Amino acid sequence: VQLQASGGGLVSAGGSLRLSCAASGRIFSINDMGWYRQAPGKQRELVALISSGPTTNYADFVKGRFTISRDNAKNTVYLQMNTLQPEDTAVYYCAAKVRQTLLSERRDYWGQGTLVTVSS
Repeated sequence: VQLQASGGGLVSAGGSLRLSCAASGRIFSINDMGWYRQAPGKQRELVALISSGPTTNYADFVKGRFTISRDNAKNTVYLQMNTLQPEDTAVYYCAAKVRQTLLSERRDYWGQGTLVTVSS
C-alpha cells in the first residue's frame, strides 16, 4: 500500500491550501484516515482524523480553520486549510489504517509528507 500526498507549498499568512493523499495498492478497506504534521525541532502531532463513518476529530489548534474530508471511491483524504498562520509551517503527513484482505488485520500506512510553508 502506498500513500501519495500532494498540495503543499508556500503561502502567505491568511491564505489557503488543500492537501490530498491518495492510497493505492492492494486495499480491501480503509478505516481511519488522517493528517499529522511535524514542525522543525518538534514532535509529530495529530492535525485531523476522519473515520469511515465518517466522523471527524480535530486538534484544538486547527478547529474552525481546517476541514478534513475523504472520497472513499478514490481512497483519498483531503485537508482544506484556511486562514493559515506561520505556526502552521510544517511537513504534513497523511496516514491510513488499511485492511488489505477480508481476513487480514488493519495496518497503519504513512505518506511521504508534503511541506507547507506559511510566510508572515
